Amino acid sequence: MTDLEYLDRAEAALQAIEASCDRINDDTDADIDNQRVGGMITLVFANGSQIVVNLQKPLHEIWVAARSGGYHYRFDGQCWMDTKGAGELFDHLSREATAQSGQALRFTA
Repeated sequence: MTDLEYLDRAEAALQAIEASCDRINDDTDADIDNQRVGGMITLVFANGSQIVVNLQKPLHEIWVAARSGGYHYRFDGQCWMDTKGAGELFDHLSREATAQSGQALRFTA
């Protein structure tokens, strides 16, 4: 994948995360505060816990830091998959957000 292709796909993923937060806040009382600075989004939950999603441009990856640990995702031609087998980005983000918020939350691409 070229640098431009990576940036297009990664930007689309970040926009989808932001849109998911907006939808979740409209549909639930989860009250996720999402703050974006450049290629990084910080999700802050009502209990003060955070999930940080940021672009790693030189590696063509998206990194996620959550309570459970850090994860690296690469685009496999279909979706962003964890490099160590934790699954697809949006499914994993949904599980992490659910664990940190205490209610079922769903992020979608």
